Amino acid sequence: MGGSPVSMSEKRKRTGLLPPVRCYEDEELTVREKATDCGMSVGQFMLCAALGRRTKTRVDEHILNELRLLGGQQKALFRQGGGALQHEYAALLAEITRAITRLGS
Repeated sequence: MGGSPVSMSEKRKRTGLLPPVRCYEDEELTVREKATDCGMSVGQFMLCAALGRRTKTRVDEHILNELRLLGGQQKALFRQGGGALQHEYAALLAEITRAITRLGS
């Protein structure tokens, strides 16, 4: 056998076909919007959803980055305040951290 070794996953081709899906117009709109948010075709999105694979929206990435920025600004304000309102800053920073964790997982 000549040539470079190729893994099994590289040899696999998608040859199966799924039938079209009937739905209400509002459902179609929602699915198309979600697929677009994820940067996927409708077919890719539906396949990922059906197989339980994660679909990460671009909006989530934007929100995560904004929350990280807010957390950094919060931390800077805390340092500038010399420890005043320490418990309030700590509680707010903890909430931001939890939100980042929820969205990121």
